[in-house]
Amino acid sequence: MVDIGYKLASEEHGPLDLVCSARQAEDAGFSFAMVSDHYHPWTTRQGESPFVWGVIGGISQVTADLELVTGVTCPTMRIHPGIIAQAAATAAAMMPGRFVLGLGSGENLNEHIFGDRWPPAPVRIEMLEEAVEVIRALWTGSMQTYYGSFYTLENAQVFSLPEILPPIAIASEGPISASLAARVGDGFINGGTNAEESLVVFKKSGGDDKPAYVEISVCWAESEEVGERTAYEEWPIAANTGELNRLLPTPAHYEQLAKMATLEDVVEGMPCGPDPEPYIKKIEDRVRMGFDHICIHQIGEQQKEFMDFAAAEILPHFR
Repeated sequence: MVDIGYKLASEEHGPLDLVCSARQAEDAGFSFAMVSDHYHPWTTRQGESPFVWGVIGGISQVTADLELVTGVTCPTMRIHPGIIAQAAATAAAMMPGRFVLGLGSGENLNEHIFGDRWPPAPVRIEMLEEAVEVIRALWTGSMQTYYGSFYTLENAQVFSLPEILPPIAIASEGPISASLAARVGDGFINGGTNAEESLVVFKKSGGDDKPAYVEISVCWAESEEVGERTAYEEWPIAANTGELNRLLPTPAHYEQLAKMATLEDVVEGMPCGPDPEPYIKKIEDRVRMGFDHICIHQIGEQQKEFMDFAAAEILPHFR
């Protein structure tokens, strides 16, 4: 069994467009959507970055069955985990049984904006683990006073709680966070880097019976050439490797980095154009790895066109 989802890329689309796309994704037959939580887009060309918790409220009112996952929220620096606990509880109350809180250790691009030092990855993961502890404590509904290594609560209580608390899925692209996801999370999210290696660690660490989400980027267009060109212009970060997407502080830095990437670097292994076969093969490849939730990110403006294509050519293959 595999669930096919749709990526609501808030770096590329404004709040009303994201709400509209969520409704269209449900109508097209996607079983879930994953919405990114950024303060900045990766590049100024992408051009958007709405406040995701406002967008989620809108999505809750125009969908009935679509599961929604934050993909992903960083609860460590820009927003205190106590606020995330309240925000996610509200979202889950507005979308009973169909909201998943996806958490990750974040990117410097979004998290340094108030002058906080950007710590190394092992410290960020420690912060994430403590943030999950804070969130779960507040979700008990009782008054909390907490003095941790990174976070403090004094007389904090979340009153508006859903009848069913949302699952927490942890994002990972490496072994330390994959192990954390198995240990403290209810699921696993991979953005497309080191997918198989991280999933193996997650499953071996105790996550074998938990859902595993992975994102794939594609670019449907009327021709393969147009799709590749759109992907290269709109989503050059697909060519970045290693820790780069975690470290650079501004969209301008990503634009400078993009000048060193070729079109071939960006679209390597990325389905582009009107032929459904590469899309189906890409999804099947991720299913073989062991992922049971595949989230498709359509790059560019042709969101509805891709949904129509997927509804006719891709989703029936996996039903």
